[in-house]
Amino acid sequence: MAKTDRTVVRNQPYQKGGIGIRERHNERKNENYSNHDIELERSPMNVHFRKCDSTYTQALERMSEEKTVSTRGLKNDAKVFEEMVFDVNTAYFENHGGYEYAKEFFSEAFRFAEKELGSKYILSAVIHADEKNRAMSDDLGRSVYHYHLHVIYIPVVEKEVRWTKKCKDKALVGTVKEVVCQISHSKKWAFSPMLDEQGNPALSSAGKPKRIPSYSLLQDRFFEHMQGAGYKDFERGVRGSTEDNLSVLDYKIKQDSKRLGEITKELSAVQPIKADFDEVSAIGKRMFLNGNIEITSGEYERLKGLAIDGVVAGRKIISLRKQIFGLEQRIRSQQKELDSLYDKTKEFFMAVKLAPERVKELFTDIFEKGKGAVDQRRSGLSARPSGRDTR
Repeated sequence: MAKTDRTVVRNQPYQKGGIGIRERHNERKNENYSNHDIELERSPMNVHFRKCDSTYTQALERMSEEKTVSTRGLKNDAKVFEEMVFDVNTAYFENHGGYEYAKEFFSEAFRFAEKELGSKYILSAVIHADEKNRAMSDDLGRSVYHYHLHVIYIPVVEKEVRWTKKCKDKALVGTVKEVVCQISHSKKWAFSPMLDEQGNPALSSAGKPKRIPSYSLLQDRFFEHMQGAGYKDFERGVRGSTEDNLSVLDYKIKQDSKRLGEITKELSAVQPIKADFDEVSAIGKRMFLNGNIEITSGEYERLKGLAIDGVVAGRKIISLRKQIFGLEQRIRSQQKELDSLYDKTKEFFMAVKLAPERVKELFTDIFEKGKGAVDQRRSGLSARPSGRDTR
């Protein structure tokens, strides 16, 4: 198994007003895309395991009206949609049968998503089979496509609503009044406590509990699920992060730069058609009295061959120059994005390099304080007077 055969699950929350862009991309509702690797003529090959019969926003509103989900207490900027992307490098599917194998693999990945997210909360699940892997296509001399699965869902947790002291029947106070399916990104993907070898809560050097990011545990569960389903020849992925993005961008730039060098070398090898100048000049020197040029059949074939070779070489030069221009444009764009990411994160990565444990403790402390502040606000809200309990 190649080390590059890694599976990655990425998760991204969206506000209600920001989901439209993802919907148009995932459902191929745009007529044009900035990603020039998308080939819309192949879009019919995209596979839906779940297709939304309306817009994502309309589906959410309908589920809220039907009380399938609860939007109670949500702020206007709440994260009410999430997208989970299941991704494996292109070579993995190319080595196992391509499109048909990808459909089988992601069918199993969708079953995992249903188990993790709840089937009724999934709005859309689609394999994209129309995005070309240009670098691999160029290397193999044929079209190769990058298969991946997009799952749009509503993050829901079960929340117990209890009877308060205002309840007329005092025997009910503190008991469960109802269980609602509350939309909550933070609770759906809350941190989990880290345990030591004895099963006790692990503590940092400052004596504070260590916690594991929920997305890291998600990677573990997905890897174990796919292994159990018989997909054993790939490695567990790592959740996408800024550091990962920097590495990926740097890798893309290196790959494109390498390809640019190869094409430039290939272009320089396309030499002008070699022909003896005296030989070409001599052709057609013999003339009849009426001014017609006399050439032999051999001279005619030679001239025709030179003309054909010239046309072929000219077309190849034009094609190579177009490829060079495209690669140069892509490298500049990637370099700009890389520089921007680096400027935003260089101080953080320097701090991690110099004092990794201190940075880790600092972030643990920040997350704990943030969680405490949120809990305090919620407690304050729940303590406010509300309408009379009519029971």
